[in-house]
Amino acid sequence: TSDSKGGILKEDGLDIKALEEWKKANGTLAGFPGSKTITNEELLLLPCDILIPSALENVLNFDNAPKVQAKFVLELANGPVTPQADEILYDRGIPVVPDILANSGGVTVSTFEWEQNLKGEHWSEADVNAKLLEIWNRESLAIYEKSVSAKTDLRRAAFIVALERIAKAMGY
Repeated sequence: TSDSKGGILKEDGLDIKALEEWKKANGTLAGFPGSKTITNEELLLLPCDILIPSALENVLNFDNAPKVQAKFVLELANGPVTPQADEILYDRGIPVVPDILANSGGVTVSTFEWEQNLKGEHWSEADVNAKLLEIWNRESLAIYEKSVSAKTDLRRAAFIVALERIAKAMGY
């Protein structure tokens, strides 16, 4: 894992609660007991199941995308994968869940709040989560299916789905 000052690696896993306490006490992850300090650049290239760039734009790029060892990339930052890296990762069979899909929960729930205010309603957290999950499942499936049928990556598939919906709404 990493923060803005650098990363740490602990082969046998991290105790997240202890790591949070360490960060709060020291202002950095560096020096966490039993861990090895690594650069954020090194962290991006470690073998892992899911790589989650979640802070900076353009961290996966033309130079490092060929060396990424993750099985999946889940974008939680805005635009952490450059267009060139997207191409490289797709060609290498490494799916990228784009930020437009992975980060859509906040915008969706904001829309729910707006809808509740218009109707003078209050939905429970369970109701909000159920509605969000239904939308996420439906839209994720639509984007995945479009990526398969169009033989493209998930980001382009999301754009295709959106453009098709706009065209349909405009009567085309």
